[in-house]
Amino acid sequence: MKNEKTYLFDNPKNIKRVLHVLYGCCALLIALDFIIHRHVIHSWEKLSGFYAIFGFVSCVILVFVATWMRTFLKREQGYYDNEGLFNKDLGKGDGVNKEKQDVDKKPGTKLGEHNVDD
Repeated sequence: MKNEKTYLFDNPKNIKRVLHVLYGCCALLIALDFIIHRHVIHSWEKLSGFYAIFGFVSCVILVFVATWMRTFLKREQGYYDNEGLFNKDLGKGDGVNKEKQDVDKKPGTKLGEHNVDD
């Protein structure tokens, strides 16, 4: 394990440093929100921290919408397996399907693993 390469974020001190930099950036942006004059169109944009609150609420709504969409977009496990799609798309009497079945009978071979030297 001594010869194993270490990366930047393997050291917990580096993670804390990055988090402190991010917290500092957030504090700076909040402070600038009170200093910099914004040209607003709507009255609710004048609220301090409006864009932070708007972003947070938008992300929460996005998570709830994605959870709701999962109920009708979700597929059963194995839906995209090659064998299931292969048998549905091609009939059992098709020559390509016969070739696939012959490949499956050979031990240690999978669909797509064809040796051109045989």
